[in-house]
Amino acid sequence: TVGTTEYLEEPTTNVKFPTSLNVPGCSSSSLSLLGTGYREKVFAIIGVKVYAAGLYVDQSIFTILTACKDQSAAEIEANSSLFTSIFLDASEKALRIVLVRDVDGKTFWDALDEAISPRIKAPAEADKPALAKLRATFENRPLNKGTVLFLTWLGPSKMHVRVSGFQVCVEGDASSGADATIESMNVAAALFDVFFGDSPVSPSLKMSVATGLAVGHK
Repeated sequence: TVGTTEYLEEPTTNVKFPTSLNVPGCSSSSLSLLGTGYREKVFAIIGVKVYAAGLYVDQSIFTILTACKDQSAAEIEANSSLFTSIFLDASEKALRIVLVRDVDGKTFWDALDEAISPRIKAPAEADKPALAKLRATFENRPLNKGTVLFLTWLGPSKMHVRVSGFQVCVEGDASSGADATIESMNVAAALFDVFFGDSPVSPSLKMSVATGLAVGHK
């Protein structure tokens, strides 16, 4: 649901992102766009753009990030503890992903799993079923160009994953139309780290978010 008619365009893919969104299942009336970027995969030395992505946050996030108040975007980007603080904060945040090419669901999941699994250093009992449900969400679905995916963190161990009209939701929130339940601190943290850790799959997204944080504190 678009909360405003204003958009920002991700410059490399030309995908437009609403500057604010009402995300299904979130208690926040609206989340604000903090930054955008794109994901590129290299096939036979040729870079192929796969998707554009934008991070949306509750404006309350700025009240806990006092450490970055006087930092530049480059300093914020390199500040691992700051991004950890964003993840651990109870405020809601959502990553909106828009595919810019057709992708086989199994291929998409294999690439995601390849990024997630090494980031889970101390596996817990809840991780295996959580990963199995994530796999089932993507593996047998054609993800066509224009498909919109949402990764929504309701808290450090609570996530929604939405693929177009299909949803996976932590705690089975019936009000959001959830079809499955995922509850794993490790998986939620690994997914966040895939995009905002020290080796993000989209450096342009992390840098854009760091810029948004720097500007938001001016």
